[in-house]
Amino acid sequence: MELYNLLEKVVQHDTTHAKWLNTLSFMENAGARKISACEHPSEVSLIQLKHAAEEHRHAYYLKKQILKIHPEICKTYQSNELLAATATRQYLHALDIKACRYLQQHFRLSGEPLKYAAYLFVTYAIEVRADELYPVYQDILTKYSSKVMVKSIILEEEGHLEEMIHQLDTFSEDWKLHAEVILDIERLLHNRWIAKISEQIMQPEDVQ
Repeated sequence: MELYNLLEKVVQHDTTHAKWLNTLSFMENAGARKISACEHPSEVSLIQLKHAAEEHRHAYYLKKQILKIHPEICKTYQSNELLAATATRQYLHALDIKACRYLQQHFRLSGEPLKYAAYLFVTYAIEVRADELYPVYQDILTKYSSKVMVKSIILEEEGHLEEMIHQLDTFSEDWKLHAEVILDIERLLHNRWIAKISEQIMQPEDVQ
């Protein structure tokens, strides 16, 4: 199912919508934890700290938005409180593993340098995705006069993407060639994730 049509279905049912927000919150939190896990023991840049902090704040913000829909659901990240829980949990982890394999092979990296390269390319791919997903979601929220808003996240994600491009420019002159490979990997994982959510949405008794 195309993303716009999927999200239209999502926002029209409160429990489904709450689970979607919770799923996004889980992803933002997982991203923040991945960024922190990639930090060098001592050589941590200001921008890495900023990204981790902002991704954690996005996770918190999205959780708070759930209260506008229903105050008593999706209080944790238990599988029954997420959409397509298995695919959701695997998404970022699989991207990280596949990206590391590629970067290790093409840049001959290991240890801390490999962690840093993975941080750059995986975060870049996720920011490209966020730049596509959140504006579509906000358009639908506006269309249905929802109390939920993600405009503040859109602005910060745009800033993150610019910052990642700047860091990648410093990392490698031909980073765009390698980034395309990582983006292709992410696209496959994203499509699988959306397909799994669509399957669940088509069984409304499971999510509403």
